[in-house]
Amino acid sequence: MHRRHFIKAVPLAGMAGAIQPGHFLQAIDLPAGSITVQGDREYWAELLSRIAEPVMKNLALGQLRQHMPLETAPGYNKPVDKVTYLEAFGRTMAGIAPWLELGADGTAEGKIRARFIDYALKGTSQAVQPGGPDYMNFTGQYDGQPLVDGAFLAHAFIRAPKQLWQPLPEAVKQQVVAGFKRLRSIRPGYSNWLLFAGIIEAALLLFGEEWDGMRIDYAVRKHQEWYKGDGMYGDGPEFHFDYYNGFVIQPMLTDILKVLADNGKGSKKEYDQAIDRMQRYGEIQERLISPEGTFPVVGRSMTYRNAVFQPLVQLALHEQLPATLPPAQVRAALTAVNKRIFEAPGTFDNKGWLQLGFCGHQPEIADVYTSTGSLYLCTTGFLALGLPAENAFWSAPAQEWTSQKAWAGKTVKKDHAL
Repeated sequence: MHRRHFIKAVPLAGMAGAIQPGHFLQAIDLPAGSITVQGDREYWAELLSRIAEPVMKNLALGQLRQHMPLETAPGYNKPVDKVTYLEAFGRTMAGIAPWLELGADGTAEGKIRARFIDYALKGTSQAVQPGGPDYMNFTGQYDGQPLVDGAFLAHAFIRAPKQLWQPLPEAVKQQVVAGFKRLRSIRPGYSNWLLFAGIIEAALLLFGEEWDGMRIDYAVRKHQEWYKGDGMYGDGPEFHFDYYNGFVIQPMLTDILKVLADNGKGSKKEYDQAIDRMQRYGEIQERLISPEGTFPVVGRSMTYRNAVFQPLVQLALHEQLPATLPPAQVRAALTAVNKRIFEAPGTFDNKGWLQLGFCGHQPEIADVYTSTGSLYLCTTGFLALGLPAENAFWSAPAQEWTSQKAWAGKTVKKDHAL
């Protein structure tokens, strides 16, 4: 059955029960470019829902610790039960936040958003409730990892303050704030980790809480110093050929600068410069996507899968894509990437949880800090769902992306360094 017909036959709200784990949205037997525009958004929303549901539903019920598997990489070197649950929660929230910020409505997708907003609010309460079954570790007592995932949670609140932060009971807000402040005891590494400390402080500023400007300033100044040219930052003083510009650096740096500028604490000129660099990086990212929807597997943390393209989808979300990249072209390229990654057998276990790997179940590709919770950073590859359905990103007809045109002998514009 063609997927477009399957969607009509099965309501969105019933997708999780209608499709067996590991067989979600099987590869479409249609030629490239023939899928409907509406189908792209449905595909993204269904896929993100399937990825996020086990984490968010179980946490809302206070059953995350009870049900989440604890798969770890070969040579794993962290106290997994002290860190993996906040990893799963913080990272999932960071990815679903823009989508949930659209709020609930009467559409099938809007009803799913309503469910996830409810999960998120209940899950946040569970995560910070002392003595609760899913109370999470916001300290450096066992390992520094909670700083990372507290930062992703802070990023979620920055991305969706109306739906994820403002409706929280005041007592829960204060527990979250206290948790964020406890993370100050963790000394960040001299690397992208400085941005974890910085974005937590940016969230506190946004909340109207006491915040530490020095932590933000140090993170920003160092990343300005570590800029290597042509839209790319070093991960610390050295340049690493990996995707940490995508996983962390560019999304967090630009959003920190935006919070500062919007609150009269920073320079809009500095924010605009960071966006210019991010746009160049986005151009490079789009050109990395092959005609088949693949891209180079290089550097560490490849188990984060499509989170590689977080800068590109964040630019799309904020309608800041460079003029060289029509939104529908980016959508088509990223849809192809998502199909290649998430339709691979072994991506999910038989209960719907992500498994270690990049394209399927590949534990050997996982780094020593990777566990089940780590994998949910892939949700940040779906940020463009925060755009309404009528936005050109979703409503314009699909276009061939750069590599498709180039390898078909079609006209392609020259590429230039920033």
